[in-house]
Amino acid sequence: MSSTPRKTENRYVNDLRRFSFVQSQTGLLKSVTVPLGLSVVFLAVVGIYVGSTQESLGEDWLIVAIAAVVGGYMALNIGANDVANNMGPAVGGRVLTVAGAILIAAVCESAGALLAGGDVVKTVSKGIISPGGSVTVGEFRDLMLAALFAAALWINLATILNAPVSTTHSIVGGVLGAGIAAAGFGLVNWTTMGAIAASWVISPVFGALCAAAILFVIKKKILFVEDRLSAAKTWVPVMIGLMACAFAAYMAMKGLKKIWHPSLVEIVLYAVAAFLIAYFLSRPYIARRVLSLTNSRKDVYRLFDVPLIAGAALLSFAHGANDVANAVGPLAAIVSTAGEGAGIESKVTIPLWVMAIGAFGIAFGLGLFGPKLIAVVGEKITRLNSPRSYCVALSAAITVLIATTLGLPVSSTHIAVGAVFGVGFLREFLENPNKRKVRPGHKLNETAEDAFNSKDYRSVRRLVRRNFVLSIAAAWIVTVPASALLAAGVYALLRSL
Repeated sequence: MSSTPRKTENRYVNDLRRFSFVQSQTGLLKSVTVPLGLSVVFLAVVGIYVGSTQESLGEDWLIVAIAAVVGGYMALNIGANDVANNMGPAVGGRVLTVAGAILIAAVCESAGALLAGGDVVKTVSKGIISPGGSVTVGEFRDLMLAALFAAALWINLATILNAPVSTTHSIVGGVLGAGIAAAGFGLVNWTTMGAIAASWVISPVFGALCAAAILFVIKKKILFVEDRLSAAKTWVPVMIGLMACAFAAYMAMKGLKKIWHPSLVEIVLYAVAAFLIAYFLSRPYIARRVLSLTNSRKDVYRLFDVPLIAGAALLSFAHGANDVANAVGPLAAIVSTAGEGAGIESKVTIPLWVMAIGAFGIAFGLGLFGPKLIAVVGEKITRLNSPRSYCVALSAAITVLIATTLGLPVSSTHIAVGAVFGVGFLREFLENPNKRKVRPGHKLNETAEDAFNSKDYRSVRRLVRRNFVLSIAAAWIVTVPASALLAAGVYALLRSL
């Protein structure tokens, strides 16, 4: 008699499981198809707009329209993959929600691309290779189109696999591979490539050192003192002023260069003025915040929330200025060869619509596909809080700004990860019991050497996930040759058509 109710109950449970599975699959299908559909609409609008507004290009309008669509596709992939490195620290530090991070990043990425992205675009478009008379106009266009499509395809694959790869490596590898396929190794500007490769090594190291230095100051001056609130009243305004100083210097050098050309002395003066203004305006704000806080570290962490948001915004602006080149650099090169009287040797001019495709494509890609990788970058490298996230964001921003000032297309992925490693390894160094006696009550209470070999010590040491070293190495080793081989194949296919 009791078996019938049990069978009925099991049937209900199984039905509920099937219903839940169908619901989950339906939600998954919507989460995939809706972003894909909106992406197709965006690319269609790009193609129609460019094709219908380029009357002066004559017969070249079709290749420009195709290149614009591929550039938009590349921009979507940059937004989906690379922007996670900018907003990940703020999300990981529990200061911004994913939605808030996407909104801030979309605005700042677009502003950076439109206001300050020109120099790096020129580096990507014609700095990596030196066409000269070794290739025809048609070959040069196919070369750039192949590089752009291959890089976008590689980044798309990496995003599907949840791998934050370097979009800069991808486009540089694409241009390199297609250029070699077109005219051999002599086409490559090895001087520029050497400078770019050096920046890939230097930038993550500099980002790590900068982040570690900032965190060291915060720990020694604020977090590791007895009266943290008084120390915070003194030093947090300094941190805010430092951020304002860096942002003002960059805007004076790059962001407003189209309408303003200050001298070096003026740049220094404006940067110092920004520091002083931010410092004195933030002092009363921090003083009021301190009145409602306790002396605990967790309460002091909250004072870094606003500086962290500002730092993430600054980083997004810098990323837009630097990485928009990865989307529209080859497009700008193709546009420069189109129209009556234009050719390979023509000066690269960057129309506003070219920059707009890159800017808005990055913003749309971030909004449609970016949330998952934002969470991955923000939470899986190391444990972050507001001060640590602030150090990562500010250090990465300063490094990207310096690179953009020099016109070098650096990898923001490696800079951000380098900064996180810098923060994590500094914490490990400061908490390393090998530098002092083991705490009372430890099961190995004899010497620091015992602590070094103990399981407890190893657990303290693992503040950064070591497998990310392998991820970075894989990105360095695989991305450039993979995108280069793809680009060479696409170039050969285009020339055969």
